Amino acid sequence: MRVAKCVPERVGEPALAVVDDVGSPVPEVSAFLRSLAVREYSPNTVRAYAYDLLKLLMFLDGRGCPLADFSPVLATDFLAWLRQQSSAGRAQRSQLGLVTAQGRRLSARTCNRTLAAVSSFYEFLISCGGYIGVSNPILREADHVSAQVLGRHRAPLVTSADQRPIRRTLRVRTVDTLPRPVPDETFTALLGQLTKLRDRALVELMREGGFRPGEVLGLHLDDVSYGRKRVTIRHRGDHPAGARQKSRRDRVVDLLEDRALPVLNRYLLLERPPDVESSVVFLVGGRGQRRGEALSYDGLVRMFQRAAVRAELRESWLTPHSLRHTHATRMFELGMGELTLMRRLGHASPDSTRVYTRVTDHQVRDEYRAALEIGVELGDRR
Repeated sequence: MRVAKCVPERVGEPALAVVDDVGSPVPEVSAFLRSLAVREYSPNTVRAYAYDLLKLLMFLDGRGCPLADFSPVLATDFLAWLRQQSSAGRAQRSQLGLVTAQGRRLSARTCNRTLAAVSSFYEFLISCGGYIGVSNPILREADHVSAQVLGRHRAPLVTSADQRPIRRTLRVRTVDTLPRPVPDETFTALLGQLTKLRDRALVELMREGGFRPGEVLGLHLDDVSYGRKRVTIRHRGDHPAGARQKSRRDRVVDLLEDRALPVLNRYLLLERPPDVESSVVFLVGGRGQRRGEALSYDGLVRMFQRAAVRAELRESWLTPHSLRHTHATRMFELGMGELTLMRRLGHASPDSTRVYTRVTDHQVRDEYRAALEIGVELGDRR
């Protein structure tokens, strides 16, 4: 079994399918992936679901068990099986996990994501009437804590008949980690290894504007206003290299620090291929066959990784997305309110923004030191 590329029969259908050992698409999975694609889920999301469901099919095939017979008991065995699988993901996208002789095992977050995908898959099959009398094998329970949270994030595939907050009873406990901002000296070292104006403009934009990688890659020439010092992030689904904005809402982001826009302007004037019709800002340069094509996400990641290696920066958390974390953390520490930061970052849920509004270790240290100094001034001898 594998995930295979295919030619969509109609516009809006997925360009991949999960096929069995003889190369035939698995019909239930194809129907589910089609439902995601026609609802305009991003190609990356559809692809992630495909690989998650491939894991389920491989597990069931090894047990000689059809999809309809997958049960809560087998779901527990499936989780144990997942915990023994090695990760085939790229280093920059993987989470820290246990390394064995077979390689790095799937992280707890990856296992939980796979279980969530399987749960959504069975919800789809049941709601379509194809699995009458079958209950979701991934058991769930009411989440009374989330029910009290205003503006809570809702799962993408819950049915209209069940909007109550729920959570899976089968999941792996995860470590609650804070996003790691890139220190100034690390960013300076990274920037020093970038010789192309295009690459410098990319990293400066992500750091100064808090943009997602897909958002900067998706910028068009008319999205940038130099006079007003702002960039408009628009929801588009037509990027030639597949880059995509996560948010479905357009937003305006001001850039008032005079770092990113001057570099971007120099790139457009001096380095961007002038003889192309594309309105996409960031293009492949040089003299190769791909000259003038839109820069892809993988191209951005490779550029970032090469610069990090040259600067001898080998931390696993140092990724293009970490520049967004850096901006968000810095803005909150400088006093930006939670709702304002949520709007600037383009978050759909306050829960996403609250990751950056937690008290950091150095804030605890600074306030602890300040408290000691006040105690000394007051003559506290305890």
